[in-house]
Order: sequence, then structure tokens, then C-alpha cells
Amino acid sequence: MANFLSLDLLIPALLETLIMVFLSTLVSVILGLPLGVLLLLTERGGIWEKPKINSVLGTIVNILRSFPFLILMIAIIPFTRLIVGTTTGTAAIIVPLSISAFPFVARVVESSLREVSSGLIEAAQSMGANTMQIITKVLIPEALPSIISGITLTIINLIGYSAMAGAIGAGGLGDLAMRYGYYRYELKIMILSVVVIILLVQIIQVIGNKISISINNKRK
Repeated sequence: MANFLSLDLLIPALLETLIMVFLSTLVSVILGLPLGVLLLLTERGGIWEKPKINSVLGTIVNILRSFPFLILMIAIIPFTRLIVGTTTGTAAIIVPLSISAFPFVARVVESSLREVSSGLIEAAQSMGANTMQIITKVLIPEALPSIISGITLTIINLIGYSAMAGAIGAGGLGDLAMRYGYYRYELKIMILSVVVIILLVQIIQVIGNKISISINNKRK
């Protein structure tokens, strides 16, 4: 009976965590990918050199990255309420998760794109490629394995953040571990929650590595 009770609690909590992480990853990539590209293009010596724009974007990214997640989550409560209409639950936590993750994604993308050989970019320019063609045909395809590895790391960080948010009532495995494992002294449920989080991280890392290696091998 106790085992069934644990599963009845664990499965919904796991689904909540997966939803939080998936949606916040999606939003962070949608926002972070173009921002990372823009950071590279607008730097000094970049394809579309705009130092002032680069400085503003870089400052915004650095400020957002410097916020501890719990402080960020509290600081943007009015914005979260404006976006989703509530400040508690699974839907609400997606907002701070996304805001905490997209600057990280932007820096990962910027760093990955910077690794692309300048010779490839110059070759594309000599053949008459415009900026958008260089981005879509050269930069992103060449940097994709590294970008995938960075997104994998982002997902793993978001799993940790979601567990942290769950500890203060946002739902998911963190909430389960606190509400039943800590407050109700159900040690087995707490241990089970931690084990599932660890397994989830391992699975994501393995999948991310396989995708990155597969893309890299196809390029050779």
C-alpha cells in the first residue's frame, strides 16, 4: 500500500517537473539563441559590428545571470502574476525559470559560435553570402554540437532550479520532497524524489551527449 502511495505521489510530481523544465527550456532557447547570435555579430570586429548595442545586451545578460535564482523568483513576482495570472504552482515557476536560463543559453550560443573558424566565414563572404546566410548556413550548423551540449547543461541546471522552486511550493519533485519527505517525516519519499532527480539528470546528460556526438559525426 505504501509503495502504491509513493507512486501516486511521485508520478504527478515527476510530470510537473518535466513540464516545468521542458517549457522553460523551450522559452530560454527561443530567447537565448537569437540573443547569443546577436552578441557575436555586434561585437567589435563582428560581421555586424555595433559596439553600443553589444554593450547594452551584454550588460543585461550579465545582470540577469548574476541573480541567485531564489532572489530572482521573488523579485519578478509582479511580472509573473502579469504573465500567468498567479505566482504559485507549475505555470508560475516557468517564468522565473525561463528568465534565469535564457541569458545562460545566450552566452553558451555566443561562445559556441565564436569557435567556428573565421576561414569558413570569410569563405562564405567571398562567395557572396549575406549575414543571414552566414548565420543559418555556416555559424549555427558548425556550432550545433557545442550548442546542444550547452542546452543539455541548461536543462540540467533547470532541473536543479525546479527542485529548489518546488521546495517553496512550486510543485514538482522538490515540492514532493519537502511536503512529504521533510514536513511529514516520510524519509522514503524524500529519498525517492532525490533518486528520481539524479536519474533524470543522468538520462538528460546521456541523451544530450549522444545527440551532440551524432551531429558531430555526420559533419565529418
